Amino acid sequence: MHYTEIESVCTYCGVGCDIVAQVDDNKIHKIRADKDGYVSQGKLCIKGKYGFNFVNSDARLREPRIAKRFLEKNPHIRAEIEGALKPLDETWYTTDLQSAVKAAAMKLTEIRKMYGDESFCAIGGARTSCESAYLFQKFTRDSMNSPHVDNCARVCHSPSLKGMRATIGEGAATNPYNDIYETEFILIIGSNTTEAHPIVANRIIDVARLHDNVAVIDVREIKMMKYAKHKAIIPHEANLLVLNMMAYVILKDELYNKKFVESRTTGFEAYKEKILDDPYANPEFFKKIPGYEHLATLIPIIAREYALKKSMIFWGLGITEHIDGSYAVMAITHLALLTGNIGKTGAGLMPLRGQNNVQGACDMGCLPYYDPDYQTPRKVGLMTPQLVDAMLEGKIKALLNMGEDIAHIHPNRNKIDKALNELEFIMVQELFMTEIAKRADIVVGVKSAYEKEGVYVNAMRRLHLSQPIVKSDLPDDWEVIKMLDNAMGGNYDYKTSEDVWNEVREVAHRRFSGASYLRL
Repeated sequence: MHYTEIESVCTYCGVGCDIVAQVDDNKIHKIRADKDGYVSQGKLCIKGKYGFNFVNSDARLREPRIAKRFLEKNPHIRAEIEGALKPLDETWYTTDLQSAVKAAAMKLTEIRKMYGDESFCAIGGARTSCESAYLFQKFTRDSMNSPHVDNCARVCHSPSLKGMRATIGEGAATNPYNDIYETEFILIIGSNTTEAHPIVANRIIDVARLHDNVAVIDVREIKMMKYAKHKAIIPHEANLLVLNMMAYVILKDELYNKKFVESRTTGFEAYKEKILDDPYANPEFFKKIPGYEHLATLIPIIAREYALKKSMIFWGLGITEHIDGSYAVMAITHLALLTGNIGKTGAGLMPLRGQNNVQGACDMGCLPYYDPDYQTPRKVGLMTPQLVDAMLEGKIKALLNMGEDIAHIHPNRNKIDKALNELEFIMVQELFMTEIAKRADIVVGVKSAYEKEGVYVNAMRRLHLSQPIVKSDLPDDWEVIKMLDNAMGGNYDYKTSEDVWNEVREVAHRRFSGASYLRL
């Protein structure tokens, strides 16, 4: 059989592998790595290679849905779209996109008029394109005049952004993946790399076999430890403790890079005093912890090797999804600054992102405290946990949800359920009927990443222009937002995703001005 081959980018994790899809009759038959791919190196993990059947799943949302209970509560809206409603089941009507958007626009206008601009919030995911993420936050801030926009990237990797920006001014990876081959020492902490980011793990395993230069710190024994020179299994919630112990050893043994510290850092003396005066920063503390006594010897060994060699640190959600996540990331960056292991080939800081556009969604400003390109917004909005509290207090009345199943993934399901019950309107843009979609008043099915054109930014800040592998008559996320803005009297006039991206290049010019579709 003759297949058409289409190059694109994998939609799963933040590695952003280059892929080639074999397509026939508008169906994906096979996906393989681009043999010349810079990121994938001709290899794919099982998710990228076989995880494409969702595209043609019978469970996909193919028509917009409106909840019957919503129309019962809003008979005036029902009257406006009555002719476009088709019964689906006991809960839902299906309708056309224009009618769904019209109903949403009417309800949002009412809520805004009754409760004010800031009664609206938007919570998005990090699997959609930069174009959709950008328009999502623009609609919230400009069209709805609300500062309350957030996305799942802030929930999972916000500590990396916050910790790195506070210390080095940029919340992203400092090196390309191939610097793994140039480094002398690798420290992995809080990352099950072989399972979560296998293509990055391939590189690390390659160099570990050649140079025996990897240390792994985790709360459990993971596969990467098989290839490690040093493996340290630490107590739960001890990340910051261990990282400060490494700093203690480097400072006490005077292994820090004095020239780099003097010329490129500030606040060193105060930092040094705090670390050396902290009794818990001394690795000897572990001699008092049953079962972990050996760490009193092992942590100094790892710290000394890190300090004396050209080194890289990799971390994941095992660092960031803790109450001290931001401080742990700051501690990681402090180690790099202490030793001068930053700003050069083979030495740097590598947060491993979970979803395919975590970096891009944050770059686009889908954060309550940053506009696009991490500029200061007119007003700082509420973060998702605060939004949930505001829903319970009756301050938030409407939610636009794009690709983020807040009803399923967030802790304290009972609290989330109560909060969602307090809302007067929920609109969801999704591929499937997720938990939040089932709670919604209006649900719009949208294109998946394999069906649309758009820019994605991987964990090492590499930009990919994804090409549609198969055709779909569903709207893209940004198209739904554009229609919603227009239905509420706005003037969005984008014709293509490239139009949106060109605006991104102007708004975030410091970062993306030269990244035209043609160049990408």
